[in-house]
Amino acid sequence: MKPPRLLSGVLTVGVWTLLSRVLGFVRDVLIAGFLGPGPLMDAFVAAFRLPNMFRRFFAEGAFNAAFVPMFSKRLEAQENADGFASLAMSGLALVLLALVGLAMVFMPALVWATAEGFAGDERFDLTVEFGRVVFPYILFISLAALLSGVLNATGRFTAAAAAPVILNVMLCTAMGYAVVTGGQVVQALVWTIPFAGVAQLALVWAAAHRAGRTVRPVRPRWTPEMAQLVRIAIPAALAGGVMQVNLLVGQQVASNYENAVSWLYAADRLYQLPLGVVGIAVGIVLLPDLSRRLRAQDDNGAREALSRAGEISLALTIPAAVALMVIPIPLITVLFERGAFGTDDTAATALAVAIYGLGLPAFVLQKVLQPIYFAREDTKRPFHYAVVAMVVNAAIAIGLAPFIGWIAAAIGTTLAGWAMVWLLLRGTRPFGDVARFDVRFRRRIWRIALAATLMGVVLWHGMLAIGPLFGLDGWRWLALAVLVLLGGLSYGLFGRLLGAFDKGALRKAFRRG
Repeated sequence: MKPPRLLSGVLTVGVWTLLSRVLGFVRDVLIAGFLGPGPLMDAFVAAFRLPNMFRRFFAEGAFNAAFVPMFSKRLEAQENADGFASLAMSGLALVLLALVGLAMVFMPALVWATAEGFAGDERFDLTVEFGRVVFPYILFISLAALLSGVLNATGRFTAAAAAPVILNVMLCTAMGYAVVTGGQVVQALVWTIPFAGVAQLALVWAAAHRAGRTVRPVRPRWTPEMAQLVRIAIPAALAGGVMQVNLLVGQQVASNYENAVSWLYAADRLYQLPLGVVGIAVGIVLLPDLSRRLRAQDDNGAREALSRAGEISLALTIPAAVALMVIPIPLITVLFERGAFGTDDTAATALAVAIYGLGLPAFVLQKVLQPIYFAREDTKRPFHYAVVAMVVNAAIAIGLAPFIGWIAAAIGTTLAGWAMVWLLLRGTRPFGDVARFDVRFRRRIWRIALAATLMGVVLWHGMLAIGPLFGLDGWRWLALAVLVLLGGLSYGLFGRLLGAFDKGALRKAFRRG
């Protein structure tokens, strides 16, 4: 089987992820407008985070880190890959059913553990109520993630990348219907989520069937293959759990401040756009590609794939990070400030966005560096590094909160992200040159950073020039479009003048192999 072209795979996943994130923005703008920072939005955010938190354990963040390399190698060697996937899916479903049952019973304790600051006010009971409705989503989305891993390993990225779009379409539709009919928007949101999970699972299951992959429920059995999968998956799950602890530390800190959970959620949605489009897309495509190349002992091809993935990731991410730091207020004003979301909410959210922007390159680099370990079925060291990052995050977020308030949570997340990158880079030394970025990457990365910095200067002066337009309802969208166009054109011009990137050469390098 010919390995999928890296660039085409990244573009496929990136385009669909971009569509999903744009629709996610529409969803979050509607949520902020209809619910606004306050008890309902805080409770919804905390409840929806519960299944998403456990999804990192049992889906793309952990289980697939172990499953995809093992499935890819069996697929390449024609060693009954579908049978392996069927056993893995059945075992995962059994564990998830037990988890859902326990969560339904112990939901108050789960909410207390993740948002202790809600105790004693209306947000606690609302979060418990919402949590019991949305939690079954974890079952459907985790099984969908496993089938997405099967599709990605075979070089079919479209259906798996398109599945998240369904969630956002259904949620936006549900909110619109609730407003038109006079129903409760928050109830429409929470009850739509589990049904959206069913729809996502149906989509990827049908796509896997069309791809000729026979993955179906079977009687769970403990086999040597499953034992190996569990041995690899447990450290990955623990690493994913550590990363979720980082999020929960931030939520715990924010839950003690009025509206802070909502502010951090809105800021998180903004920086997650470039992270999802670039970092997650590259990580999804790079993991099976590296697994195949390492099995074939193609060290030069593996290093080329890693270096080009890092190059294109940072070429797209660094300017996005600069924009988040330079023009956060215009971004939040246009995207969120309406309805119940006021100017004070914009100022608070913009501060968090700027701090997250500092960490964005680190969050993306993690997605590029982790496949180096996962492709070798090494999940223990990323777990150890994640523990260190968790300690850094907790020390900063909790330690600074009494002095600077809720924003300590964003600072802790950013600094922990950079600590994780440093540890991942340091840990690749025993792998040799195959796990190091090549000369071309090192030659271009400083040029990319300089071009993005110059773009930031242009954006700053552009914002000062057209700033009054952001106060006019009929003009602010146009003003933001002008800033985005100005930033894109200036970055492209500076990048070409400095030799930061060459479109033709980059495409050619990605399509090798």
